[in-house]
Amino acid sequence: MKIRAAVVQAAPVAFDRARTLDKVADLTAEAARQGAQLAVFPEAFVSAYPKGLDFGAVVGRRTREGRDQFRRYFESAVEVPGPDVDRMAKLARQHRLHLVVGVIERDGGTLYCTVLFFGDDGAFLGKHRKLMPTAAERLVWGFGDGSTLSVLRMAMYSKGVQLYCAPTADDRETWVPTMRHVALEGRCFVLTACQVLRRSDLPADIPNALGEAPQTVLMRGGSCIIDPAGKVLAGPVFEEEAVLCAELDMDEIARGKYDFDVTGHYARPDVFQLSVNERPLKPVVPER
Repeated sequence: MKIRAAVVQAAPVAFDRARTLDKVADLTAEAARQGAQLAVFPEAFVSAYPKGLDFGAVVGRRTREGRDQFRRYFESAVEVPGPDVDRMAKLARQHRLHLVVGVIERDGGTLYCTVLFFGDDGAFLGKHRKLMPTAAERLVWGFGDGSTLSVLRMAMYSKGVQLYCAPTADDRETWVPTMRHVALEGRCFVLTACQVLRRSDLPADIPNALGEAPQTVLMRGGSCIIDPAGKVLAGPVFEEEAVLCAELDMDEIARGKYDFDVTGHYARPDVFQLSVNERPLKPVVPER
């Protein structure tokens, strides 16, 4: 069986959820025009990866201005479930493709870096919250728990993952080799999507530590599609918006498993086992 997949490399209309969702609609339509049955958007696409922003925080102090910047970021986030999720589900149904979108999720008073999954019939298939925000991301994002941990690599391999969707904000030269390793390790297709983001894509009135010139490149992209042998099928592309497509021959997965199945015949459970707690953990649990 062969399927056609797309990764989307673009910038959101940062801190503006409605206009960013308009862009999701346009880019999803473009992926569909290219025949895609699956489209993957970058991490935190709706509605911002706040690259270069510090929200007025240093150890032991937060500024009033920074708190108000966070308020604006908070207000641009997505509630799950909610009308924004419904709109993305409608897009998936309208274009008859599976859709994977990185969002900033608002739940109570906390933001999460979340990925949403939609079926080609418009069904909301679930979400994954980033388990461990990286470095300063922890200033503005909460931690995910095991209830959305199906994307832990070894857990995914054990469940027979075939299409490993990897929205990211990592545009370093080491990212593509890392994704090639994941594809080879898991004998799966890897679809990784990263934003191409310039200073002008973030609010002009919020200072940016990485530069104030409008054309300063804050995130350069590097989106690509990789097969189970580690071969790059599409991309990487840098410093420009693009919808990258590739045809995926699903039979390549079985061919790859012949000599390496990391959770099957190549595993040694007598030496090493991974235990994953997939239960949701709540801070307040009523006694029963």
